[in-house]
Amino acid sequence: MVHSFSEIKTLFSEYLANNLFYKNPQSLYDPMNYLIGLGGKRARPAMALMAHELFQPLTENAYRTAMAIEVFHNFTLMHDDIIDQATHRRAQPTVHYKYDTNVAILSGDAMMIESYQWISKIDKIELIPSLYERFNKHALGVCYGQQMDLEFETRNDVTIEQYVEMIRLKTAVLLGCAMAMGAEVAGADIQAQEHLQLFGENIGIAFQLQDDFLDTYGDPETFGKRVGGDIIQNKKTYLYLKALELADEEQKAVLEKLYNNDHDLSDEEKITQVKKIFNSLVIPEYVLQLMDAYNNLGISHLKALGLEERKYQALINLCTYLLQRNS
Repeated sequence: MVHSFSEIKTLFSEYLANNLFYKNPQSLYDPMNYLIGLGGKRARPAMALMAHELFQPLTENAYRTAMAIEVFHNFTLMHDDIIDQATHRRAQPTVHYKYDTNVAILSGDAMMIESYQWISKIDKIELIPSLYERFNKHALGVCYGQQMDLEFETRNDVTIEQYVEMIRLKTAVLLGCAMAMGAEVAGADIQAQEHLQLFGENIGIAFQLQDDFLDTYGDPETFGKRVGGDIIQNKKTYLYLKALELADEEQKAVLEKLYNNDHDLSDEEKITQVKKIFNSLVIPEYVLQLMDAYNNLGISHLKALGLEERKYQALINLCTYLLQRNS
């Protein structure tokens, strides 16, 4: 039986609920349970399970792999929110805002270690070295991507190619890692693992482009974060970089002044002015086209597995779902 994304998400959510961190000291573990309990799309663990199911029915090892990915992902969210000084995550207070920054740092550190504990529980001992090697490589990639993102805030020479590489590392490689690890635990060969790694990475890039789009154009009621946050923080997203590429000299000068904080506008006024330029340059259409391109490239790697279409149709449906979301 091949499960849909919705079915896989339900199965994983049940497993997660039975494996939360009921340990002492509670002051260390409660913030972890709080953040995980905020929900989310569970795309990463679902993709690990769906990749596994391409090759064999779901096993306990598949769930352990999915838990490692989801716990690590939530660790990155906990620390990212501190870096971004975010007050809300999924429309609820962030961990450092609800508790305090020191608690969030320490709980995040423990959460990262817990993710490795889940890999160590996989009972195919012969796979542990290669699983750790892949996980370590892409976990470090997430850190590299986050560092690039921080540096881009104060640089004025960021290219679109550099930006795409940053989001590949910060967001997409963990999706690819989830797919490849899920497949490896199921016994898939190295070629299949690599196709699924690249499927996840390309879908991840499209997913992050969608997130950037929603940050500026999302519905405040459903997005879960403040719309326009990237503009306020002067983040060099694809929207901004493509606008610079297409802008005339006057528009470019205005954008650069706004993103260098060389103005006396309120946050809302700044967002309004930037969006006005984006709209005049039809930036939303460029973002949607690029999203489609990466989505199609990802699906080509999925089809290269040579499996019956019915086996991977649920993953194609997931791609459609992720790229039609509004939150």
